[in-house]
Amino acid sequence: MNKISILFFLAIFFVGKAQAQIVTDRPDQTESSSTVGKGNLQIESGFLIGYTGESIKPTRQILLPTTLFRYGITKGIELRLLNQIESVKFGDESTQGISDIEVGTKIQFFKKEESNTEVAFLSHLSLPSGTKALSAGEYGTINKLSISHGLGENLGLGYNIGYNYFGNINKKGDLTYSLALGIGVSEKVGIYIEPYGEVSEMENFVANFDAGFTYLMNDNLQFDFSFGTGITDRMNYVSIGASWLILSNKG
Repeated sequence: MNKISILFFLAIFFVGKAQAQIVTDRPDQTESSSTVGKGNLQIESGFLIGYTGESIKPTRQILLPTTLFRYGITKGIELRLLNQIESVKFGDESTQGISDIEVGTKIQFFKKEESNTEVAFLSHLSLPSGTKALSAGEYGTINKLSISHGLGENLGLGYNIGYNYFGNINKKGDLTYSLALGIGVSEKVGIYIEPYGEVSEMENFVANFDAGFTYLMNDNLQFDFSFGTGITDRMNYVSIGASWLILSNKG
């Protein structure tokens, strides 16, 4: 936990001007409580390499890329499409292909000018459409309640509580959680720290931690870098990505 503490205190020390960044659902695990706006298209894509399991013989996962498309059909409702190209290697065996497609929506149902709080609900349906070795082989649902609070000119807190279900009636599903503190370092740079995890099958508690930063190249293009590590289980990953906002004159 020493690295986590160092990153947190560096973040507080370097806080400067308020951030003016694109609100994205990457690179952290917490989905934002904002939607992209009517007629706007936002593309969020990135590369990830991660390892899980024992250090002697870990499972390696590469996502190249993972891409989320977000399109605003109204001011507070967006449609979403997520897919990724994936490579998994365990020992001498490896599999490459396309993961299951996820389609869904995010609905923002609380946002007022006089309040620093926003609330949204996100739901995805996972379709068994991927490469056989990478597909879950069944339909699934991913759901999150997303809440955020503005804590000042350059501090924000967001958190998710969710429930995912894949499979038949004999499975219980997973409860998920995340809590992200975002800090505006400057008008272009933002950083975050985040504990997250799940209660798998309503029995096994999994805790992880990640951190990263974003850099606003211009009003419509933002780059990001993040890394994560497991607390209760052996896991680590590194990710880089970019988000592109395509504005519409529809508002």
